[in-house]
Amino acid sequence: MTLPKVLITGGAGFIGLHLARFLLEQGQEVTICDNLSRMAGEDEEFAELRRHPRLKWFQRDLTQISSWETLGEGYDFVYHLAAINGTSHFYTQPLQVLRVNLLTVLHLVDWASRARCGKILFASSSEVYASLTRVLPIPVPTDETVPGGVADFYNPRFSYAGSKMAGELLFIHSGLRMSIVRYHNVYGPRMGFEHVIPNFCTRLLQGEDPFPIFGTTYRRAFCYVSDAVRATQAVMENTKTDKQILNIGNDHEEIAMIDLARRLFEIAKRYPRIKDEPAPPGAVERRCPDITKLKQIVGFQPQVDLDRGLRQTWEWYRTRSRLQLKGVS
Repeated sequence: MTLPKVLITGGAGFIGLHLARFLLEQGQEVTICDNLSRMAGEDEEFAELRRHPRLKWFQRDLTQISSWETLGEGYDFVYHLAAINGTSHFYTQPLQVLRVNLLTVLHLVDWASRARCGKILFASSSEVYASLTRVLPIPVPTDETVPGGVADFYNPRFSYAGSKMAGELLFIHSGLRMSIVRYHNVYGPRMGFEHVIPNFCTRLLQGEDPFPIFGTTYRRAFCYVSDAVRATQAVMENTKTDKQILNIGNDHEEIAMIDLARRLFEIAKRYPRIKDEPAPPGAVERRCPDITKLKQIVGFQPQVDLDRGLRQTWEWYRTRSRLQLKGVS
């Protein structure tokens, strides 16, 4: 039996590394490509992954079309996860977010046919519709049929949303065999330091008191990374998902930010005073995916509840609190 030949762009990142490890455990041949731009110093988990006998890896800048020609060809599955992510980047370098995310998608679409690739999965985001929840009656939980769009073109936060909307359009109209997944608040070990759960963990480890929470009543439904990885593979390898957009997330346990903080306080056994701060400009009040389509087509059910996922995430950050990373995502 021939093992599937897989390429993961952004394979040294958060979801990418967890996905690579998962596919290797199943016997697949995995090639990862990443520019390592968000890594400072040695990353033990990435170093361990690189030693796997069925893994190849390339350090490449995928905004350069010449980089694609060095990756080989004949991949059965291409997972395109490479992108600049992280809310702080959206606000501080929106042009770079747009440039990197759009160029990598354009080059991938041009390269895929020449490289005789099979199916491509494009990692999109709930951000493609998130800003519209402020101006349109979009239901929560939210399914894949809602309109995408940007409510305020002058808000730099929506540079990421714009890049993901353009990516979806490029793949839908590319003529390639593809699926699109929209991730909703995936979290877990080795996520970096910018998103809300690792941010809370890091600040607790630093003993921050008072403890500011930006948007205490804003609500999210979080999906543990192992569930997201299982769903991602299931979407890729099911022919019924071809040319489809599917939400990936956990539709259980939607939680307010203040209650999320209190859960982590209990896990960490640290109880700082809470300081209520306004939410960042453009943040949406609720985000929870409707994953009915994912359940019906691939039979997905989340397996890791929020308490278990938070404990595992906290433990990872607690034991690696001295890790010198700029933020792997």
